[in-house]
Amino acid sequence: MEWSDSWRGAFRVELRAQAIGLAWRGWPVLPGTYPAGSQWAGREGTENTGPHPVHEDWQERIGTKPEQVASWWSGRPYSVLLATGVSLDAIEVPGDLGRGTARELRSVGLPVPIIATPDDRWTFLVGAGQPLARSLAEHPEVIRHAEGSYVPLPPTPVQHGVVHWRVRPEVCGWQMPASETVQEALLDALARGTFARSAVELVVAD
Repeated sequence: MEWSDSWRGAFRVELRAQAIGLAWRGWPVLPGTYPAGSQWAGREGTENTGPHPVHEDWQERIGTKPEQVASWWSGRPYSVLLATGVSLDAIEVPGDLGRGTARELRSVGLPVPIIATPDDRWTFLVGAGQPLARSLAEHPEVIRHAEGSYVPLPPTPVQHGVVHWRVRPEVCGWQMPASETVQEALLDALARGTFARSAVELVVAD
């Protein structure tokens, strides 16, 4: 996806607003590199992959006050990154498993913030600190982002679209679920095979 200067300008305003709002809620947000043609810009030179934190010392900047966060987005359309392992962890899964897990959670009335990327990866935000159950940790496509890691937050632009919310944090009153809750739903989805439904069924269900 080609991002024009006008689109970058519009997104910078939205990205800045989101970053400030999340920082006021205590979320450890950081500026990340952004797509520029087929590469990523924002740090010295350009890179082939992203988004990555703009600052080399990003871990030392976790917890920066909202006023300083606002200044980070004053000039460029930086991605909005969430530093994990502080107050939140993130569990990233393939889209089919994510949809199955979301169904399991909906069936018991437990809304959970979920992020999705254009390449069909789903990320569940959970309280920090709990490792993955062994069977999930051994699953090749289940990734826990904890201390020393980060994930992109909406509306971060990527080369083939925009990171977006499948379930916004407002839906659960900004209260993050325990990691165990989401892990149990993941295990149920795997056991039931609910993630393996046809594409037509998934579109209808969503």
